[in-house]
Amino acid sequence: MKEVTIDLEAEKKEILKRYRALLRACKPTLQKGDKQMIRRAFDLALESHKNMRRKSGEPYIYHPIAVAQIAAEEIGLGTTSIVCALLHDVVEDTDVTLEQIENQFGKKVAKIIDGLTKISGIFDPNSSIQAENFRKMLLTLADDVRVILIKLADRLHNMRTMEFMARDKQLKIASETSYLYAPLAHRLGLYAIKSELEDLSMKYTDPDTYKFIARKLNEKKAEREKYIHQFVAPIQEIIAEQGIKARVFGRPKSIFSIWNKMRKKSIPFEEVYDLFAIRIIIDTTPEMEKAECWKAYSIVTDLYRPNPDRLRDWISSPKINGYESLHTTVMGAKGQWVEIQIRTERMNEIAEKGFAAHWKYKESNSDSGLDQWIQKIRDILSNPEQNALDFVDDFKMNLFSDEIFIFTPKGALIQLPAGATALDFAFEIHSDLGASCIGAKVNHKLVPLSYKLANGDQVEIITSNKQTPKEDWLNFVVTAKAKSKIKSALKEEKRRIAEDGKEILERKLKSLKITYNTDNLNKLAAFLKLPSTQDLFYNVAKGLTDLKQLKDFAASERSIDTSPGPSTRIEQHIDGLSKKVDKKADDTLLIGDDMQAIDYTLANCCNPIPGDDVFGFVTVNDGIKIHRTNCPNASKLMANYGYRIVKAQWASRNESAFLTGLHIVGIDDVGLINKITAVISQDFKVNIRSLSIGSNQGIFEGNIMVYVNSTEHLENLINNLKHIKGVTGITRYDSEN
Repeated sequence: MKEVTIDLEAEKKEILKRYRALLRACKPTLQKGDKQMIRRAFDLALESHKNMRRKSGEPYIYHPIAVAQIAAEEIGLGTTSIVCALLHDVVEDTDVTLEQIENQFGKKVAKIIDGLTKISGIFDPNSSIQAENFRKMLLTLADDVRVILIKLADRLHNMRTMEFMARDKQLKIASETSYLYAPLAHRLGLYAIKSELEDLSMKYTDPDTYKFIARKLNEKKAEREKYIHQFVAPIQEIIAEQGIKARVFGRPKSIFSIWNKMRKKSIPFEEVYDLFAIRIIIDTTPEMEKAECWKAYSIVTDLYRPNPDRLRDWISSPKINGYESLHTTVMGAKGQWVEIQIRTERMNEIAEKGFAAHWKYKESNSDSGLDQWIQKIRDILSNPEQNALDFVDDFKMNLFSDEIFIFTPKGALIQLPAGATALDFAFEIHSDLGASCIGAKVNHKLVPLSYKLANGDQVEIITSNKQTPKEDWLNFVVTAKAKSKIKSALKEEKRRIAEDGKEILERKLKSLKITYNTDNLNKLAAFLKLPSTQDLFYNVAKGLTDLKQLKDFAASERSIDTSPGPSTRIEQHIDGLSKKVDKKADDTLLIGDDMQAIDYTLANCCNPIPGDDVFGFVTVNDGIKIHRTNCPNASKLMANYGYRIVKAQWASRNESAFLTGLHIVGIDDVGLINKITAVISQDFKVNIRSLSIGSNQGIFEGNIMVYVNSTEHLENLINNLKHIKGVTGITRYDSEN
């Protein structure tokens, strides 16, 4: 193997150059003594990582410098954060201890670095280390938000430099990013970072679509810039005449948001009109902000006709993450809708740098939505028993959702996620109010607990001291706070009932001459196929476990199955299946290879076909399931259960048929269905599994499930169907349900 010679002198110069660039980025926030502190942190990081290199072969120190640079430049954080960013991997990857950090840099820095250091130790294999890490990180968020901001900077740099990693690692990290970190950046108001994380995730999970959209955007770049220039010129002219100081420019939408629009509306790239948004950023004093923004809005709508349904006023009621802006959509030349965003320099800084900028302006806006949001996180975290994966799911649901504004009977404003119910509102006000809630009055009308609230509703809660939380409440609450409070109340109730069952069981076992001890209780739980002894006590108290079953247990005592408990069995099963994957094929499961005696099935949620980029997921009961890497469930599986992912690829193409769905839209015409089925069945010899087409006022829309051999086969079929007169659009969809 050819040795790579490393020019250490050139590397030294490069490290120094990057360090100086970092100092320039920190300059706006530097105070007396800060430069020396940053230097000390840099020296310690340089010394600690001196013999380490990244996958790309570069010196490891490039990474902490880059993370510190992102924290300073793109998030606008101060000296403490820069020091922590430089040292964020030191405790985890080198011999330096937290005590040494605390002695040199103080308690605050040590606490933040502790929050950034991954959890070590042994985990339940069915849990997710990533979910545990995420939970730990949020625990420190409740104390110091800088932990998460530095973590986001760290994640962003890792995503920017991921091309040297193994494909399965890329998929896992990209999925985690789109599942957890991008929504978190969004919630913290870091829109630029959120968009970049989404785009970079897509680059690895769905490379073909990513490259396709990037190429299309590039092809139309000159034409788009010309259109933006012509659109913006009259606005700039009148704004200047009216004496408003403002920057007016167009910015392209992210690849991910364009793909989202194509997917949601089932339209091709050519039909996505808002590929860019126009921004008007006004430079004005705090007291003139609102007036000047509306003045600019008035200028724009005098020039171009607005869409009345698309006005969003986040200046009067800012989003919970502090975002303020006026959005409208107007009709430009050539019949094209154009999105306009109007905001001030202060609002723009908060939109770009999120939390960090929010603290800078905090004095002018003390009752902030962000402070309320951090309080909510504290509430969610106050339930220590919650399983980490449930926690992440609940938390994520509250990260993603849009907000609605609800009024209390006295007119106070409460923000809730869209889709929230009257019961969510009750828990939001107070846990006790939620627990004893029996109904609500919405706008003075009596409604049930599961009633979904709408923006602007006024809600009064009705309670009863006889009410207690019920299991079915979990089916309709959406806030993490309500879910965790209901779960802990139900757990408490179950524990109370189990205590009674304990005494009953002790008496029954004595009468059967079975010693009441931990070993026998575990054996009995295993015999009855119950997950824990608490479930055993609960079942006894509820009469679900009777004397006959206990007698059967007593009779089989001598031949009791001493096999491992359920969680160990699952672990061994997963381990066994993963090890079965053909080692000769570089740990890759070959799909469609008859020689491999491994139990795998194709997932119904995304119906993969040969040619699709795929991975294997080891399930508990169904062997290995094959999913497309851009399957709607993929990011969740890879983010939460990375250890169950198996690399997979299609074996040599054989002529077996795979089920996939086509969504067809067009203009109704005589004999159209005949033409469609003729192309599918006669020209392509493809079997149709199901066909449902409906027509409404001259427009037809339908779904066809067909069996194809590969993505190539499918592409050819789609292209031929598009040539049928009247067919205006065809998209592949994932599943039958």
